[in-house]
Amino acid sequence: MRRVSNKVADENTTDRFGAAERDLIALGIATAAIILFVATGSAVLPGTLKAIFQGATGPDSVLVTTLLLNIALVIFGWRRYRQLTIEISERKRAEAHAKALSEVDPLTGCLNRRSMARAAEELRTEANAQGLAVAFAMIDLDNFKQINDMHGHGVGDAVLVALADRIRGQLPKQARLARLGGDEFAFVSPFDGTTPERIDDLVIRLYEHVTGQFELDGITIDATMSIGIATDHDEHGTNPLVADASELMHRADIAMYHAKKQGKNRFFWFEPTMENELRFRNELETGIRRGLHENEFVPYYEQQIDLDSGKLVGFEMLARWQSPQLGIVSPEIFIPIAEEMGLIGELSDKLMAQAFADASEWDDALTLSINISPVQLRDPWFAQKLLKLLVKQGLPPKRLEVEITESCLHSNIGMVRSMITSLRNQGVKISLDDFGTGYSSLEQLRTLPFDRLKIDRTFIGELGNPEGRSKIVDAIISLGRGLNMPITAEGIEDENILDALKTMGRLKGQGYLYGRPETAEQVRDRLRPLGLLVERRRPIQAEETTHIFPEPSLARMSANQ
Repeated sequence: MRRVSNKVADENTTDRFGAAERDLIALGIATAAIILFVATGSAVLPGTLKAIFQGATGPDSVLVTTLLLNIALVIFGWRRYRQLTIEISERKRAEAHAKALSEVDPLTGCLNRRSMARAAEELRTEANAQGLAVAFAMIDLDNFKQINDMHGHGVGDAVLVALADRIRGQLPKQARLARLGGDEFAFVSPFDGTTPERIDDLVIRLYEHVTGQFELDGITIDATMSIGIATDHDEHGTNPLVADASELMHRADIAMYHAKKQGKNRFFWFEPTMENELRFRNELETGIRRGLHENEFVPYYEQQIDLDSGKLVGFEMLARWQSPQLGIVSPEIFIPIAEEMGLIGELSDKLMAQAFADASEWDDALTLSINISPVQLRDPWFAQKLLKLLVKQGLPPKRLEVEITESCLHSNIGMVRSMITSLRNQGVKISLDDFGTGYSSLEQLRTLPFDRLKIDRTFIGELGNPEGRSKIVDAIISLGRGLNMPITAEGIEDENILDALKTMGRLKGQGYLYGRPETAEQVRDRLRPLGLLVERRRPIQAEETTHIFPEPSLARMSANQ
């Protein structure tokens, strides 16, 4: 519809200019003046000549005046018509220039999104008429925002221009290249549908000549890109499901998104399963938003046991999504998506508030462990928010243990140190979770005030083999003993693992050997016969927590950041 409207507008503009060029008023004035000039001139000119050469009476003054007026009208009419045609020519050139600008990206000189759809459709029609297929490739630069943030938008623009030139230099002459916006490019190229490897070769050349490190104004840029490719042909010939260029673009975009999810800096051809995955992803995002509103995310609890005595000493809180459509969803599925959506903070706040309320009903000897997302540690006020939740729900800080993974230590070590110190000053214990799977250095263990190490389940699982020992587990336990840090072993699945751990020292452990994670009600049923339930403390109202932990002002937040 938009294409039809643009075509009608162009035709109307052309008709308007054509009519203006044939302006009958200006042309009529000039023509009538010329005719009248001939008529009056034929009457005035002979009399004038006789008066000059024979001394006869001159022509009638009225006719002379009329002739002079005719001359003036001829000059006026012609000048007006000439000025009008010149003005129209200028306007035509201006509109042609404006139309060209509307179809071209001003920064890179590539086509823009609007013109690319039309160019792709025209190329597809031409290629199909010749028995050829077309490939549409969507290109997205990886981590381009970091280039802008680190070096400024001026350098970012220069990078886009340089990369556009490099891409253009590798494409065949028949191909069309466009910048769709931001750091996203696309190209469409005809090819023999029986040899799709030609497109593979083209894309590989792009990776060889476009990406990698290059110098730009004295700055070293490391550029990578993710590419998705779609075609209007399949192994049987023309694909009836790809009816136009817009469907090609849609499929290429899905394939590019898949390349991003698979680790970036790679390319994929579109496959129907990708669309199903994307649809499922969209359903998950919709479900997460709805689930937050409907309180579908709930805490589950896994027992933590003193291995020597077999005594229950606490629980670790694990997030679960009780979805009416999907059932019980594991955090490995929804936590990464919630982080990408920017909802992990809201989700964690609700889970922690409920967990703190549940733990306030347990005996004071039982601890509660919670896991913290790396995204949450980027919030400079996270420690204050967590402490306010503890006070509000009536849970003493000394009963809380916050678990931080090794990957969190590399995002902002200064902020992490400040946060750990702030929480420990209030009595909260800090554990280094999944120890051994990341890149923690001994210096970090020595300088960061951790209270406990947790050995990852992948190492604990090795204790179940016939040898029954693991050099890595021995080394971690020895390290913890040397640093005076208690150890928790997770992933205790059977008696062989438990027996091996008991020989290694005083440890705390958890795992399916002691039972699966339980709901809050199941935990209460477990604690009630043990006499480990207490009357829940009254939750403190929001206005009361403000006196204990005042809301941070904008000025203080700005200064801290």
